[in-house]
Amino acid sequence: MVTIWTEETRNVAETDLVFITGGAGKPLLILHEELGYPGWMQWNEVLAKDRTLLIPQQPGFGKTQRLDWIRNYRDLAGFYSIVLRELKLDPIDVIGFSAGGFIAAEMAAADPEIFSHMVLVGPMGIKPEQGEIADIFPLTIRSLLRLTVADATTPEFSKIYGGEMTPEQFEAFEDARAETARLGWEPYMHNPSLPYLLRGVKNIPTLLVWGQKDEVVPKGCITAYQQAIAGAKVIEIPHVGHRPEIENAAEFVRAVRELLAT
Repeated sequence: MVTIWTEETRNVAETDLVFITGGAGKPLLILHEELGYPGWMQWNEVLAKDRTLLIPQQPGFGKTQRLDWIRNYRDLAGFYSIVLRELKLDPIDVIGFSAGGFIAAEMAAADPEIFSHMVLVGPMGIKPEQGEIADIFPLTIRSLLRLTVADATTPEFSKIYGGEMTPEQFEAFEDARAETARLGWEPYMHNPSLPYLLRGVKNIPTLLVWGQKDEVVPKGCITAYQQAIAGAKVIEIPHVGHRPEIENAAEFVRAVRELLAT
């Protein structure tokens, strides 16, 4: 049975925030990555069998208008925290991808009671001691997308990103990168105080997911997060890059479900 997902606009936190919603069961917040919401995928379909997936389109992405007062990722985290409180959704389980993981971590650092479980997938947000977060801005969109996977022939990646890019898709990607640059240019895609603030997070079961061939976020970021968040667990998925949910959806879903069941 295919899940029927819907797109709806909710007036919350003094703005019209667009949500993709699908599934049934306990709510699960999904924070998309720095290139925006990529569409409903296989892993969404599987998790939606017993969870209601809530996927907000970040301000400045898709159909949600940019909010000028949001000037960095900590501001954005504060915005999403207001959204959850107004919708009476906290505490909630969350999965954050890449820059979305950065947002989730900032939210948890500010309010350790806001999440029940937290999954951070290839998270940006902390400057690694070894390696560097890849500079996503000089690359063409095609080159950047290719950088995010170990194998560009992976069927779902090819289906979503391998075809001819329409002008509308290209413009959406560039708009997303422009907003990401506005929020995360300096310091580049991290917050120097975040690892210290995360030490106050004691009771959120946390899973850090990393593809062993990730060329966007180095392993040093995962190590730093594990040191900062008490009890955080790590799963490394072999043979995949920055998008393990696409390249190995089965292992990704298995790991997520195992954490959410605790």
